[in-house]
Amino acid sequence: MFENMDFSKMGELLTKAQEKANELEQEALKKEFSAKSGGGLVKVSANGKGEIIDINIDDSLLEDKESMQILLIAAINDVMKMVEQNKKSMASNLFSGMGVL
Repeated sequence: MFENMDFSKMGELLTKAQEKANELEQEALKKEFSAKSGGGLVKVSANGKGEIIDINIDDSLLEDKESMQILLIAAINDVMKMVEQNKKSMASNLFSGMGVL
């Protein structure tokens, strides 16, 4: 399994991987993902790091707390799935670019 690997270059490979990971993290911060629920009554946006950066709630929901909570949870879960898929894709790209996968 390790016959063709040159372990003397492992440190260099790890340094390059760390540099690339840092680049990807900065790139992720610039990305924005949005999810809507309730036909657009609730919209949640997050950056690529998974931080919620904006929430819009239609005024018609302000008097219906239970519906607002349900729609807010749905939109947050959807946007977090998008962020997670992006992270997995970026990790896959990182490793495939290094010839690991």
